[in-house]
Amino acid sequence: MQIYLNGQFYPADQAQISVEDAGFQHAMGLFETMFAYHGRIFRLDAHLARMARSAAQLGLAAEMNTAPLADAVNQTLAANHLEHARLRLSVTGGTMSLLKNDDGEQSVAVRQTVSVVPSEPTVFDPAYFDKGVTVSIYGPSASPFDITAGHKTLAYWARLRSLRQAAAMSCSETLWLNISNHLASGAVSNAFLVKDGTLLTPIASGEEKPKALAAPVLPGITRSVVIELAEKMGIEVQRRMLSVQELLDADEIFLTNSNWRVLPVTAIEKKTIGDGKPGEITGQLRNAVLDLITEETTA
Repeated sequence: MQIYLNGQFYPADQAQISVEDAGFQHAMGLFETMFAYHGRIFRLDAHLARMARSAAQLGLAAEMNTAPLADAVNQTLAANHLEHARLRLSVTGGTMSLLKNDDGEQSVAVRQTVSVVPSEPTVFDPAYFDKGVTVSIYGPSASPFDITAGHKTLAYWARLRSLRQAAAMSCSETLWLNISNHLASGAVSNAFLVKDGTLLTPIASGEEKPKALAAPVLPGITRSVVIELAEKMGIEVQRRMLSVQELLDADEIFLTNSNWRVLPVTAIEKKTIGDGKPGEITGQLRNAVLDLITEETTA
């Protein structure tokens, strides 16, 4: 695979960044994981808009120009002759220093580092979607006082650690609780509940009421697609705080991200959800998402 790095392509074993890069030194950076179908990225504009919003809010770039990033992603697809692929776009603070120069002014980033790394899409066991998966509960951990919560930053250690703990329990994902013991999200996904025909999901960053604490939940791209489709299908959608008891009493649970699209959850540790099978609304929404992906990437 050819890796895009700061305007040039390199074989994977030759793409290098400086050890002084802020992404390496301080995990200062953002990334987006997106998927190509039929040679086109699904919802590329939405991924880039989310990155630009995070860059502005976290101080990486006041006004991120996303057009060159879109070009970089599409050039990577073309350079590797990819029809179906996973691509990770990363933007870091580049080589920077917090020291002051001779004029007493603080040094700024010399150059942001931009990379696009393509790979083959993950092939999941069909049983994941036909039978559903088991998840664990982790936390309380997600905090509204963490300014990076709700953003897709390079600082993923805590999430990867929680996934390792889940794997040790034979679980496929772990559900993060926030500091008030309400559901936040999965470690690498957004979470949805179905109760009495209503779709429930935690409030995400950008959806808070005025003067409310920040929501430590990433506004997932697939999450937004699911909400969009559910509303078109006449399914009521509620974004609100969800307790652990509501989680355990749900008729259906599913997770969303760009990799799984819609993944049914049939058990939380030893607690069976519903009848232990993927639910009807979960199946309808998964099929609707897959159909929309095909529609938008083959138009």
